[in-house]
Amino acid sequence: MTAYVAGDKHAFRELFARYAPLLQRAMARDLRSAEEANDLVQQTFLHLHRSRLDFEPGRKVKPWVFTIALNLKREFFRRSKRRQETSIDDDRVAEPFEGPRGQERSDAARETERALSALPAEHREVIELHWFGGLSFPEVAEAVGSTVAAVKVRAHRGYVALRARLGEAALDPDPRNIESAAGGGR
Repeated sequence: MTAYVAGDKHAFRELFARYAPLLQRAMARDLRSAEEANDLVQQTFLHLHRSRLDFEPGRKVKPWVFTIALNLKREFFRRSKRRQETSIDDDRVAEPFEGPRGQERSDAARETERALSALPAEHREVIELHWFGGLSFPEVAEAVGSTVAAVKVRAHRGYVALRARLGEAALDPDPRNIESAAGGGR
C-alpha cells in the first residue's frame, strides 16, 4: 500500500490480485447475483484509490480494505430497502450466486451456508470475516468498528448457534469431543 500511495501502479495490481478474490467471496454471500458482488468489489477498489492518501503508514491493509467493502455492502442494502428494484427482464428471476460454474457443492456445504445465513447479521458478519475472510480477531474488530472482546463474543455466540443448527458432529467430527461437549465421557 505504501508503494501504491507513492505512485507505483504495479502495487495496485498486486493489491487487487491479493484482495479481490477474498472480497468477492465476502460480498457474494448475501447478494442475489455475481454482478452485484463484482460491482461492490470494483467500488471497494475505487474507494481505495480515492482514499489512498488517507491510508496511515504502518496500518494493516486487509482490515482497511474490508472496512471499505463492508461499508459499501451496508449502504447497498440500505438503498435496496428504500426502493424496490425491478429487473430489466421481468420474466426472468435472478439466480442466486453459487460460486463458479460447474463446481458442485456438497450437501454439507449447502447446509452450512443455510445455517450461516440464518444467523443474526452481527454474528454472521464476524464469522464470515474471521472464518472465510481469514482476518484475525483484531482485524475483524477494526473492520467492523468494535472491540476485540465484543467481536469474540459475537463469534462465540454465532458458533454456538451454528452448532445448535448443524449439530455437534457437523462442526467437530472427533467423537471424543462430542461426548465431552454433551457432558459424557468423563
